[in-house]
Amino acid sequence: MEVALSQPVIGVTSYRNLNPLGFSQCSLAEAYIQSLTSAGASPILIPLGLSQPALEAIVTRLDGVLFSGGGDIEPERYGSMPHTKVDGVDVDRDQVEVNLLKNVMSKGMPFMGICRGLQMINVALGGTLYEDLLDQRPDTIQHQFVTGWPRSFLAHSIRIEPKSRLESILSLSETQVNSLHHQGIHNVAPGLKTAATAPDGVIEAIELPDYPFGLAVQWHPEWLQAYPAMQALFRTFVKAAGDGIGS
Repeated sequence: MEVALSQPVIGVTSYRNLNPLGFSQCSLAEAYIQSLTSAGASPILIPLGLSQPALEAIVTRLDGVLFSGGGDIEPERYGSMPHTKVDGVDVDRDQVEVNLLKNVMSKGMPFMGICRGLQMINVALGGTLYEDLLDQRPDTIQHQFVTGWPRSFLAHSIRIEPKSRLESILSLSETQVNSLHHQGIHNVAPGLKTAATAPDGVIEAIELPDYPFGLAVQWHPEWLQAYPAMQALFRTFVKAAGDGIGS
């Protein structure tokens, strides 16, 4: 009997929070796990507080990495100043994820970013952010639909760049997305390309050309798995990770 190849193992970055007893823990919303397993992956959580050797040991066992959402990135990391709207900074998480991305890219390993993940990828590769879109960017529409809104609320449309990898995955030139962020890309990092924009011009997706799979989105597709296009985003990422198994 033919034995099927293992499912690709996808590492997913985590965030710190306090449990009801006040103890620090590394956490991850189950929506990421459900979206990846539905796409055929075996996801594992990448904890914080790791030494570089420990992080490298984990990466050698992975087939792909998903940079998840979460708090803001420390402004000093992209050459900016503190801002009153910056919230949820975890400098250890910033450092772990920068090192992780460098490690992943050195191996040509597929990666995807979601919300903060998009922002971190951009910063790690030399780009910058708006610390708060409404405060710093004229004519910005509301992008932060968190309190009082379901995570699946379709907040606005996006326009997808023709001939981009994202267009080939979604098979769409325009679609509706949810929106749970107050920051966004200011300057795109060298080597990255804009793959989608909101009606106000805010960058909603970036991708790394001529790379096995390097793509990030500003919205949260893990909460939009009722839509085939958002399922396709995870399936394509997982397939790219699986293509490297046994090579």
